[in-house]
Amino acid sequence: ESLFRIRLRKKYTAVLLKSEPQNLSFLKKIRNNIAYGDIDNQTLTKLIESRAISKDKEKKIDTKKIIEQIEKTPPEKWDIKPFFRLHPPRGGIDSKKHFSVTKKGVLGDNKKAINDLIRRML
Repeated sequence: ESLFRIRLRKKYTAVLLKSEPQNLSFLKKIRNNIAYGDIDNQTLTKLIESRAISKDKEKKIDTKKIIEQIEKTPPEKWDIKPFFRLHPPRGGIDSKKHFSVTKKGVLGDNKKAINDLIRRML
C-alpha cells in the first residue's frame, strides 16, 4: 500500500519526491524495499529527456520547462506523468552479484550514488 501511494506500482520505476519531513519519514519506513537518494541536475535532465512520458501525446517535452514545473508545482500539475519507467541496471544489481565482500546491495539511502544507478538504468 505504501509503494502504491507514492506511484511505485511496478519494478524498475522511479518517482521524484521533495525533501520534506513527511516524505523523509515515509522513506525511512519503506527503506528496505526501495533505493533512494538525492538526484543531481545532470541526471534529472537525462532522466526527463530519455524516460519522461507526456500526458498529451501530441506535445513534445521541453526539458527546461519540466524541470521548473518539478521544482515549483505538485506532481498532479506536471505536463508529464509523475513516474519514470526504467530498464534493469546495466552491469547488474550489486545485491545480486555472488560472493560480494564489500557491498551488500542498493536498497536504502544511497545519497549521491543513486545518480550512478539511475544512469545505468536509462
